[in-house]
Amino acid sequence: MNSSAAAVAPYRTETSSFSTATAAAAAPLHIVTPLLTTRIGELDVALKLDNLQPARSFKLRGIGLLCQHHAARGVRRFVCSSAGNAGYAVAWAGRALGIPVTVVIPETTPAFMRARISALGAQLRCEGAVWDEANAVALRLATEPGVAFIPPFDDPLLWQGHATLVEELAQQCSEQPDAILVAVGGGGLLLGILEGLRRVGWHHTRVFGVEPEGSASLAATLATGRVVELSAPRSLATSLCVKRIAPALVTACRGANVVPLTVSDAEATAACVRLAEDHGQMIEPACGVALAPLYTKKEAFAGLRRVVAVVCGGQVVTLGDLARWQGEQERA
Repeated sequence: MNSSAAAVAPYRTETSSFSTATAAAAAPLHIVTPLLTTRIGELDVALKLDNLQPARSFKLRGIGLLCQHHAARGVRRFVCSSAGNAGYAVAWAGRALGIPVTVVIPETTPAFMRARISALGAQLRCEGAVWDEANAVALRLATEPGVAFIPPFDDPLLWQGHATLVEELAQQCSEQPDAILVAVGGGGLLLGILEGLRRVGWHHTRVFGVEPEGSASLAATLATGRVVELSAPRSLATSLCVKRIAPALVTACRGANVVPLTVSDAEATAACVRLAEDHGQMIEPACGVALAPLYTKKEAFAGLRRVVAVVCGGQVVTLGDLARWQGEQERA
């Protein structure tokens, strides 16, 4: 794989809803992120560093596109629900576009993330014990005139924006990867990856959708063929704690080469420490979830040689967290 971050053309849009000339001509809010190559065991691994986006996660790809769409329509405020990363991305996009933002978060969102979102000028509301409860409040607020609701993962324009990640990979990789690893919460990034694979014609690339053991709606859904709602999702990877995935994933995964995997919180945090030590990148547990199988579930990659892991975000973490996780591993 070629590790150079070659520039790619601005994202393409394929839905009639995003037809406003001003929005369609606008430069994307996200950037082309680097691809860092390494070797893990028998695998040639390329790390797609979307933690280096201006809003510090992949979320800006789709959220930037959706916010630009609504800005072109003349909305006067964005409202979103988020456990952290999506809210920060909407606040970042709102500031860039000059549109006020209200972010509704659950109680599990850490204080430092609340401060970071507020520092971007967003109005912050804390509602409910989990994201789903915060989302219900955000939906009510978004019924006001001139307000656009920006969901964290369940909207076709979000998926179109996230698909640009694969379009960049097509420019950066010397050949089609055997597999892509992606963390799954609500499933917006996974839907974008599947759309991106379709766009670039990578029909044989396997996709590993990795979830925390305590919040594994995708694995249950693919096993039953219908959306499974979890009663009480729990994980240190709070960004991935949702009761159910986006319903569109049921159809999108049908016929696609999607393999669900689950990892423990300990495995996810160990991957965070490993990436910091090996490559100087600080990531959160929700991102460590995607990397953990490279170190702990090597049997899943039997017969594969070239793998891309999406380093999706590094926002919901502190240096103190990394030090604590390292200490826990040393005592184990």
